[in-house]
Amino acid sequence: MISINNLSYYIGDRPLYDDASLFIGPKDRIGLIGLNGTGKSTLLKMITGEDQPTAGEINMSNDTTIGFLNQDLLSYLTDDSILHVAMQAFAETMKIQKQIDEVLHEMETNYRDELVDKLAKLQERFETNDGYTMQAKAEEILEGIGFSTQDLQRPLKEFSGGWRMRVMLAKLLLEKPSLLMLDEPTNHLDLPSIQWLENYLQSYDGACIIVSHDRRFLNASINKIVEVSAYQLNMYAGNYDFYLEEKELRNEIQQNAFENQQQKIRQAERFVERFKAKASKAKQAQSRAKMLDKMERIEAVADEAAAVDFKFKFKVKSGRHVVKMENISKSYGDLNILSHANAHIERGDKIAFIGANGKGKSTALRIVAETESFQGTLQKGHNVTTAFYAQHQLEALNIQNEILEELKQAGSGKTDQELRGVLGCFLFTDDEVFKKIKVLSGGEKSRVALAKTLITESNFLMLDEPTNHLDMMSVSILVQALQQFEGTFLLVSHDRDFISKVANKIWWIEDHEIKEYPGTYEEWEWWYNREQEKKKSSPQPQNSEKKEKAKVAVEKPRHDDTQKQLEKEIAQLEGKIEALESEVTKLETELSKPEVFGDAAKMEKTTNRYQSKKAELETLNATWEQLVEKIG
Repeated sequence: MISINNLSYYIGDRPLYDDASLFIGPKDRIGLIGLNGTGKSTLLKMITGEDQPTAGEINMSNDTTIGFLNQDLLSYLTDDSILHVAMQAFAETMKIQKQIDEVLHEMETNYRDELVDKLAKLQERFETNDGYTMQAKAEEILEGIGFSTQDLQRPLKEFSGGWRMRVMLAKLLLEKPSLLMLDEPTNHLDLPSIQWLENYLQSYDGACIIVSHDRRFLNASINKIVEVSAYQLNMYAGNYDFYLEEKELRNEIQQNAFENQQQKIRQAERFVERFKAKASKAKQAQSRAKMLDKMERIEAVADEAAAVDFKFKFKVKSGRHVVKMENISKSYGDLNILSHANAHIERGDKIAFIGANGKGKSTALRIVAETESFQGTLQKGHNVTTAFYAQHQLEALNIQNEILEELKQAGSGKTDQELRGVLGCFLFTDDEVFKKIKVLSGGEKSRVALAKTLITESNFLMLDEPTNHLDMMSVSILVQALQQFEGTFLLVSHDRDFISKVANKIWWIEDHEIKEYPGTYEEWEWWYNREQEKKKSSPQPQNSEKKEKAKVAVEKPRHDDTQKQLEKEIAQLEGKIEALESEVTKLETELSKPEVFGDAAKMEKTTNRYQSKKAELETLNATWEQLVEKIG
């Protein structure tokens, strides 16, 4: 489908790519990985034609369509509703709909046979393009990635950047391009939305290239890894876990080959040095020297592993109780976030705050950090010293400072050598520590802000989405840092692999309260899924209430035939309602399956059945209410 041949790209005299090649097949789902600054986003822009390579070529078939989700889309604003923006994916079909409306309007005052023919042809084209289901598809995808039904008619401009990015993602998914390119999509999604997107991509009928630091998301979504390394595009057939195993094997083979070659080179060099002046061996020595000149040298394996080798020091150790929250309430107008919530953080707790966006995780984190107003009581424990990291810390960096100077101003009292050691752990080595903040990428700024947070010698850290904009190695460094941290932390994150490696407690918000699970993410996930299954299998309270209400009604003494007839009709209706509710539940389960929502025909058929059964159920419930009122 797309062939990249002998690609080179230079920024000044610095190469990002040098004679790199890659083929993208029509069903490939590729995870594009590499350190920040190695050119992942640049490659995507070259595929779209936005950037031009220095040398080489990118060829694609004429029918290839490309959809690209990138940070530039954040600037798009409009008064149109988010549903309307998403439905721009059906531009041709919406144009037909507009023509149909114009014809119908004209027919109101000027009914002619040619207009009837024109209308019939337009309606046929509209139906062929699935025009009657396009709004349902748009609504389903928007709701799948986290929007409520009430949100769909709100203007796009009312939403924050992250939510606007979700709308653009929905539009791309509805367009169904033959190549879908997503640059860090999980930065803008919460956990339920990430899981929905994983399922969607597994059955996506096209090729995908995904840039992401989220290891579990990649494992679930891709079937190939392309690593940008040493100016090349290195392909691995498998998910991210397979890539790690395969790369270790390749590195071992390469390192062995390198060491064997080095041994041969040393032997040849010794031979040349020993016999170059000896007449009887001079010819052989010259031959060996020529061999050495022509030899294609094998590169040593670069050590890409970064280790955190500094120890965290506290000015003081906190008391046993770090934070006590009692009767905490918080709302924004009619939006209730917390209501009389209680929570307790003890020394040594490593808490991950998870859940859907809009539930109040970041708000609760700011309450703990005392940067958000609230009602109730919050008490910090004895000797608790805090540091708070959030995305706005990136904007708080002094862009005129050099990196090393920025860390000096954190007030840790560390020497230049100690600070350079810390920066080395965060991938800033040698003269890079003198780079100005203003020239850094988003990921590099995140690393600087995180380093500042971690050297404050605070014993209680609060971190809001710390892995956003970081590459895989930077996330690994952060994991090591937090695993070594002997204090207490509370972090908000949607990166499940990251959470599973650092957290020993899980928080989430449910019914406006802060819930706690005392264990790892895997343990919480198993427990939570089991609880959800229990709820699904237990009788619906609504049915119980209906039966009880009807039972009370029919137990009242009645002596006429009308009363008996009503009781009979109620009993029959209850049976039908229970059967219908069971069918609706089954159809809801069907709609959530990837093989259904990934197949347009199945999706339309199942959606139509679901809507039909739901409407029938509503009618029966309304009839049941009327009968109970009569009998009461």
